[in-house]
Amino acid sequence: MSPSPSHLRREIDELALVAGGAIPGALLRWQLESLASAANGGLQGLFAGDLAANLLGCLLLGLLSATASTRARLLLWAGIGFCGSLTTFSSLMLELVRALDRGETQSSLHLLLVSLVGGLLLVALGRRAGKRWLSPAPAQKSDNS
Repeated sequence: MSPSPSHLRREIDELALVAGGAIPGALLRWQLESLASAANGGLQGLFAGDLAANLLGCLLLGLLSATASTRARLLLWAGIGFCGSLTTFSSLMLELVRALDRGETQSSLHLLLVSLVGGLLLVALGRRAGKRWLSPAPAQKSDNS
């Protein structure tokens, strides 16, 4: 049984949304890492760039999650595409392993804790802000009933 043309069209539309968000997300991550590397020098700059990209992505994902149920296309483009390529678990793990290989155990642990705790806090903050500012206001009751 082959998929219907409308099903294929929807799949292609969703793929285009994810890909369209992934490209600018990856470019922003690359620029953050380049700026941090130039400012802080070498691998320490990559740590700062990864951390900035991951924390910014967590805040944005929190904001998006507040309205995700009503904005599926926005979640595909901005959440999965943009934030998915901006924030990468694999890059964080690679930076941690490189630091451990260099004997930087304490800075590795610090980066891990800041990334995890900071990420959780920023997702929660973004979600709370999104519910407050981005969610539609509930309908007000009229006293004329």
